[in-house]
Amino acid sequence: MCLSTVYSHTSSGGEDQVIMEFVAKIEIDGDQITLTDVMGERRTVTGTLKMADLTGAVVKIDCV
Repeated sequence: MCLSTVYSHTSSGGEDQVIMEFVAKIEIDGDQITLTDVMGERRTVTGTLKMADLTGAVVKIDCV
């Protein structure tokens, strides 16, 4: 099972903030990104997918 930690990416060089851990599913509908963790908890953020490293279990989103 490959679970990822999703971060809010900052282009200003600051530290990325954790949005959600143990994410099992990512759904994208326009600029709405819905994250679902292994326990079924869901969170929707507005932004664009910046990077997904599935072997490293890291996903970064540019949040609006």
